Amino acid sequence: MKVLAIESSCDDTAAAVIHNGAVLSNIVTSQDDVHQIYGGVVPELASRAHMTAIAPTIQRALDDASATLDDIEGVGATCGPGLIGSLLVGLCTAKTIAYAKQIPFVGINHLEGHLLSVQLETAVAFPYVALLASGGHTSLYFARGFGSYELLGSTRDDAAGEAFDKVAKVLGMTYPGGRLVDELASKGDPTAHRFPRAKLKERKGRLPFDFSFSGIKTAVAFHVRDHATQPDQRADVAASFQEAVVDMLVTNAIGATQSVDAPTLVVAGGVSANSRLRQRILEEGSCQGIDVIIPPLRYCTDNAAMIGLAAERRLEAGQRDGLDLNATAVADLQHVAAP
Repeated sequence: MKVLAIESSCDDTAAAVIHNGAVLSNIVTSQDDVHQIYGGVVPELASRAHMTAIAPTIQRALDDASATLDDIEGVGATCGPGLIGSLLVGLCTAKTIAYAKQIPFVGINHLEGHLLSVQLETAVAFPYVALLASGGHTSLYFARGFGSYELLGSTRDDAAGEAFDKVAKVLGMTYPGGRLVDELASKGDPTAHRFPRAKLKERKGRLPFDFSFSGIKTAVAFHVRDHATQPDQRADVAASFQEAVVDMLVTNAIGATQSVDAPTLVVAGGVSANSRLRQRILEEGSCQGIDVIIPPLRYCTDNAAMIGLAAERRLEAGQRDGLDLNATAVADLQHVAAP
């Protein structure tokens, strides 16, 4: 099946064409210039930018795949979680194409896309634990098989990527700040400052692998205000902050993997592009006998190829969604049904 996939959950407009698990095209139109002056994503502006970009982005994806809409046999689009206005642009576009061409349509959970993104280039056997860390999500899932996911831990407040962006702003950097903090941290001493690492207790029967990043954001903000007033002091702050966040991510991810006796840990989402996280989690995994797999950088951030892979698998398994499917801002991957 040749599938057209659309991803518009936040501030990137993306389209891809997938055929038999192979990525024929993968186009991402960024909105960084739109939101940069505000220091973060403005939902209304994101929705409007998606409306402008969606048609040319799809056309570029079709052109790169040497295909037309007449060649497409199924359509998939992100239906949640994400910004409602942004989601609706991609979802409505996908449903319109499906209706006009009389081809099947399926809505895809954005988190399932990230969880499967590692499969785009490497066949990873189930079961495995997945650390999904991005600007909007930080979660740990035990993937027993396609469509069978158990939540092991999640953030109780802010996402790791959001913490990177906020600290970047405190340090005088532009949005998006994750990559900039990573670059600045490479010039600093990660042991210069001891920022807090949240260690949360078990809650409501869940294993103790939840995250919290609000405290470290506040600690960094106060430290910069009171001490790191000179630009040359901020590399140490960036390095120390990054080390603390990486400590929390690595500790919980390795612990969760060991708790369910899984042989493999997958790290996905935009934060998985962080160089220090990649280095530390690969080293720790090797020490603990866990096979750690991280997707290529182009599949770490939001993209439509990962949505297309999930859509192709669900469509081929016979799943179909009606054209009345709505977008949802909150969608727990644990409750995604198997096809």
